[in-house]
Amino acid sequence: MSALSLSMPKKRVYQTELFASKAPLEWVVTHNGTLYTAQIPIDGDGNLVDGGIEAQTRQTMGNLMHTLNAAGVDSDAVLQVLIYVTDRDDLPQVNKIYAEYFSAPFPNRAAMVVAGLAREGMLIELVVYAAVPQ
Repeated sequence: MSALSLSMPKKRVYQTELFASKAPLEWVVTHNGTLYTAQIPIDGDGNLVDGGIEAQTRQTMGNLMHTLNAAGVDSDAVLQVLIYVTDRDDLPQVNKIYAEYFSAPFPNRAAMVVAGLAREGMLIELVVYAAVPQ
């Protein structure tokens, strides 16, 4: 172990009630005052929610709010959101639901339309960065 790694603050992991993924990941990690998370539309049993983009967006946003709460912050702490969708036509519905969870001043944001996401049938994924107390 180098002297540099000994002096660097360690990342902190927060426990959530989200599905315990079999993939090697944590739902929320913080380091140096920044929270890192990615959220997908799965329920507490790890099942992809049915109901199209509206249901999947609501589940993903609910998972995000739960994760923020587990780290002791709320949506006001969110600095940036990267939205991945598989259909450009879904963006107006995503924006409508997104606006129910965030208010001005809004987080910085980018939206990308992608050919597909990790799970078959997944229509949305969020990557989120937020400020947390050190």
